[in-house]
Amino acid sequence: MSLELGLDTFGDIAAGPDGSPLHPAVVIREVLAEGELADRLGLDFFGVGEHHRDDYAVSAPEVLLAGLATRTERIRLGTSVTVLSSDDPIRVFQRFSTVDALSNGRAEITVGRGSFIESFPLFGLDLSDYELLFEEKLDLLAAVVAEQPVSWQGSTRPPVQVERIMPSTESGHLPVWVGVGGTPQSVVRAAHYGFPVVIAIIGGSARQFVPLADLYRRALSEMGKPELPLGVHSPGYIAATDEQAREEFLPHFLPYMNKLGRERRWAPMSKEQAALQLGPDGAVYCGSPDTVAAKIADTTRALGLSRFQLKYSFGTLPHAQRMECIRLYAEEVVPRVRELLAED
Repeated sequence: MSLELGLDTFGDIAAGPDGSPLHPAVVIREVLAEGELADRLGLDFFGVGEHHRDDYAVSAPEVLLAGLATRTERIRLGTSVTVLSSDDPIRVFQRFSTVDALSNGRAEITVGRGSFIESFPLFGLDLSDYELLFEEKLDLLAAVVAEQPVSWQGSTRPPVQVERIMPSTESGHLPVWVGVGGTPQSVVRAAHYGFPVVIAIIGGSARQFVPLADLYRRALSEMGKPELPLGVHSPGYIAATDEQAREEFLPHFLPYMNKLGRERRWAPMSKEQAALQLGPDGAVYCGSPDTVAAKIADTTRALGLSRFQLKYSFGTLPHAQRMECIRLYAEEVVPRVRELLAED
């Protein structure tokens, strides 16, 4: 399988000129501009994540993607991720089949539990049903995206008995990926449904996930299913030099990681620990085009990737720097990655 190279964003809310957080409406318009740039520069994929908290602007990614669908021409448009546990699988399909129509067949979904739990109380769901909700809703979504008559029954919602879910897609196939964080059960479940997997690597070396990638492929084989794409989502930032990239990224990376750490009761991250995450064995793809390209190529070889998604927005990183990062990624990193892999 050829390697696809794309981008992810959560619509991270940056600071304005006066240092105060930008209005979410401004950030959403910035994301549109970033997606348009990614399309003009020939990138393969643009993903938008769903969150329900005040540091991210995007809570309805499919609406934003519908806007992008009419302003782009070739880039694939999807989520990173859709929080399926707190949504209705039938409505998810309907919204994305609509985006698929608007984009002439470029829509896809990545579903997951999400890395935050705010959507559960927001939509009146019980966190004690965390596992059951995802399992049942993934099962229903698998039935719905087959675009055949649906006869489904579970314990978390009324049964579904319907001949057709509208609107159907023109191709009859709406791609669904499953975003996973590293648990064996997650990749085996995705293999069971025949869904590709995106591994979110946000800490440590990508090589730590080789056993997970091997398990996914082994599960597909043992279940008699064809080889399917495997992707990675990781944060990163590109500038002209390694030093410039670190200097521009660390002031946004470290405070945000420590903010998350306080919420999740992690030990504070030191500057030295943050620098390690930006290094060769860390999860962040930060540096010059040559440095980032070499790291992506190494991850691709190690895991046998079909897609790499760079999460280019992080914390309060400004729009102008995000746009330059996208330009360098498309114009310099992507060609170098392809050259490096062609040499193998």
